[in-house]
Amino acid sequence: MLDIKWIRENAAALDKALARRASAPQAQAILQLDEKRRAHVARVQEAQERRNAASKEIGKAMAGGDAALADRLKAEVSGLKGWLSTAEDEERSLSLALESALSQLPNIPFDDVPDGADEGDNVELRKVGAPRVFDFTPREHFELGEAMGMMDFERAGRMSGARFTILSGDLARLERALGQFMLDLHTREHGYREVSVPLLVRDDAVYGTGQLPKFTEDLFHTDDGRWLIPTAEVPLTNLVREEILDAGTLPLRFTALSACFRSEAGSAGRDTRGMLRQHQFLKVEMVSITDADSSVEELERMTGCAEEVLKRLELPFRTVVLCTGDMGFGARRTHDIEVWLPGQNTYREISSCSVCGDFQARRMNARYRRDGEKALQFVHTLNGSGIAVGRCLIAVLENYQQADGSVMIPGVLRPYMGGIEKIGAKS
Repeated sequence: MLDIKWIRENAAALDKALARRASAPQAQAILQLDEKRRAHVARVQEAQERRNAASKEIGKAMAGGDAALADRLKAEVSGLKGWLSTAEDEERSLSLALESALSQLPNIPFDDVPDGADEGDNVELRKVGAPRVFDFTPREHFELGEAMGMMDFERAGRMSGARFTILSGDLARLERALGQFMLDLHTREHGYREVSVPLLVRDDAVYGTGQLPKFTEDLFHTDDGRWLIPTAEVPLTNLVREEILDAGTLPLRFTALSACFRSEAGSAGRDTRGMLRQHQFLKVEMVSITDADSSVEELERMTGCAEEVLKRLELPFRTVVLCTGDMGFGARRTHDIEVWLPGQNTYREISSCSVCGDFQARRMNARYRRDGEKALQFVHTLNGSGIAVGRCLIAVLENYQQADGSVMIPGVLRPYMGGIEKIGAKS
């Protein structure tokens, strides 16, 4: 959420930033709500002060024997109390209206984020590794998995509907190996603290990270009022909700391997074959909580941690900075990592790392205090995929496939696979 004080002083800058995101101007509408609320609050305060003063005057009038004045003051106090009872309800209503309007505003992109309409305007930062040259036509992951008899979309569809997959045998083990490898890398070498997170959260948790109210349709909601997490970013970031942290403890770095759930409401007809876009998937998430001075540097660090996963797996990838039109709601800058998929002959996103500034912290009221200072500041938050396990499984299958339909196991994963070097080999 943006700071209303900043908007008051930078109305033109807000509308300029919204225009970069192809959004309509909002500053004047926000400021009108703000002014209406502030004017009403001022009237409430004046009425409260007059009520208190009149109440004291009643005692003086009674002591001075002026019953008529006392009666007029009592009537005035009674009228003020009646008005205040409804005025306080109106104040709450005006405050909620302003908060609702603020909650719909996206974050402000950094000045150096490239302008653009969609993914075609993203800017490549670097490319690592060369795509493998095959002496046969490479197949897509679902062709390989189904031919092995270890990837079943039909049975998954019968029990759960579209966009679900059943993995079995060595493929299920390979998925588990990938998740464990990523967690070990991030905790042992990258300094993240592993957390086992709830998969069900309440409204304030998804509101705090910006999924509510704007992206309600993208989430799964339960009958008892909870939400299935779309990413472990939600519970990991909310670990500091309503906390006051010591600046000396920052940065905090958390990681989790969790199931994630997304309705994919806006992706009808996209990636309907295979595992690329599922309602349920595994992902290793990274979250950093920093001070205001360190968040941009932390984005570079986090991106490097995600890239290292693909380097260790020897998978070709490229890293891009997203343009304003492709960037997420809560981000100020986002780096996407795209892995090469030979079955599709293209790069596809496998990780997204974003710095959010204090945007989420304001929604969560997460703050910190510097040593020797009384003033509190909002923390800065970052989140990134470290990385999407299902998409990484796809990348391993397609990049390590052999002509006979088998798949070699990357060296770093073999200890997690009991030493197996190949899966799906014909006997």
